[in-house]
Amino acid sequence: MKRILIIDDDPDICTLLSAFLRRKDYEVATAHSGKSAMKLISENSFDLIISDFRLGDYDGIKILEEIRKINSTIHVIIITGYSDIRTAVKVIKSGAFDYVSKPLIPDEILLTIRKALASTTIDKAGQENKKAKETKNQETYITGHSDYAIELERQIDLVAPTNLNVIIYGESGSGKEAVAHKIHMASRRSEQAFVAIDCGALSKELAGSELFGHEKGAFTGALQAKTGQFEMANGGTLFLDEVSNLPYDVQVSLLRVVQERKLRKLGGTKEIPFDVRIVVASNEDLSSSYASGKFREDLYHRFNEFSLKVAPLRERGKDIIELAEHFLTKANQDLRKNIKGFDEDTIKCFYQYSWPGNIRELKNVITRAALLTDSEYIFSKTLPLEISNPEKFNFPQSINSSTSSESPLNLKNATKDAEYEIIMRAMKQAGNNKSETARILKIDRKTLYNKLKQFNIDSEDNE
Repeated sequence: MKRILIIDDDPDICTLLSAFLRRKDYEVATAHSGKSAMKLISENSFDLIISDFRLGDYDGIKILEEIRKINSTIHVIIITGYSDIRTAVKVIKSGAFDYVSKPLIPDEILLTIRKALASTTIDKAGQENKKAKETKNQETYITGHSDYAIELERQIDLVAPTNLNVIIYGESGSGKEAVAHKIHMASRRSEQAFVAIDCGALSKELAGSELFGHEKGAFTGALQAKTGQFEMANGGTLFLDEVSNLPYDVQVSLLRVVQERKLRKLGGTKEIPFDVRIVVASNEDLSSSYASGKFREDLYHRFNEFSLKVAPLRERGKDIIELAEHFLTKANQDLRKNIKGFDEDTIKCFYQYSWPGNIRELKNVITRAALLTDSEYIFSKTLPLEISNPEKFNFPQSINSSTSSESPLNLKNATKDAEYEIIMRAMKQAGNNKSETARILKIDRKTLYNKLKQFNIDSEDNE
């Protein structure tokens, strides 16, 4: 789980932004002054820092200077008001990764955060940087020893040294991005950037700007030129996750860019050449998507130079325990524990469970169980009830049971039960992907999250 520090002297900003990021599966700490922030940074490890431009004791330049003294590699995103844009640009030139303007727009700041966390800085210590990236990849990608895992590894080794574009198919949470990163690290582009973007989080308005960049004044609010993801990934690999969620008109622009290997920023006139390998991922068959008119056929064929499938966790056999042991090692490190393993009943539960959330769900289950465990081994009692005792795990009564002759007639409850069942069916169909669930239900994500909260359904997003 990525750790983010928010520095702002406005407690309301800290509270709202913290709550939003925690829902997106980030671990968040806050500080209300520059001095208290530096103490936290010196005593803790963070993956990203988001800081207001103006604090009571520090300004943007000093914030960066002090952070660099403690950690010279961490990315910093600056929050600024419109009146501070000129100074904010100066701060960016001083080493900040990017800035976001007030009022904060959730989708925009989330994209900036993901871009910062996904970006790779190439410096003079190229070989050391490569080794660091390889270590990072080993932490997220577990090959396994099942027949499936061995065959997947063979296909990765086969395609990685080429420049072929790749489509990776798999359910949400099955590890598609980890496989994409493995392909990048085994390629001749491994010294360059690996840039990942979640297409499901891109609105129609932001997609073009995020992918291709924009010039100053290209649209309302474009107060400064912006570098797009294609330029950021130049020389390296661009990973487009859940590519089928791209708006259709953005697909048209993307096709031209992929064909010509040149891009034009929004509002710009200059064509910029680039050299990027494209790896895309989808939890649905793109050939079916273009047959139904949802995805452009010509774009599909551009991407489909090679394809591979990441199996769901329930089909990976003995890999489940290998992955569980890997996540237990990580949990021991993060929680400062020394748990040796799992008892036999727990292992049996792991094999019997269907894992609809795949690897991401397994990781969360292991972390939770480790937190609850005070002994040398994890026992099944620390697992969620749907895993440890599925026969006793009951969802709220369905509409049929609510309106049966044995239950009191209650139209309001019956309506809620029916709504619950429809949401659960849509989530199952979407592989627990909230963007896809909202699309199936024909509602926006905010409405979906409100419903999930209403029914006390875990709102973690398996993207």
